[in-house]
Amino acid sequence: MKIDFNNNNISKIPDIFPQNNKKNNTSFSEMLNNSLSKVNQLQLESENLNNQLITGGIANAHQVVIATQKAEMALQFTIQIRNKFLDAYNEIMRMPI
Repeated sequence: MKIDFNNNNISKIPDIFPQNNKKNNTSFSEMLNNSLSKVNQLQLESENLNNQLITGGIANAHQVVIATQKAEMALQFTIQIRNKFLDAYNEIMRMPI
């Protein structure tokens, strides 16, 4: 198998962390509220698809399973972030002054 090192496909990878010089004016609380609302939206979408599956409105169960897994993963990620924040807070509170 021949590997072509001259073919650079790095430019095709999407920029996850754009490094432009524009200032992002969103506060931490706004970012947190937006993230929590997205998690809530995923939960509501999953619940809606589950109800449609039960009533026979959706024939494709894969769509329901995927939406449920997305909602579950988003919730678990949110819980883990909360746990890390609580651990950091408790560690700060244990520090002597």
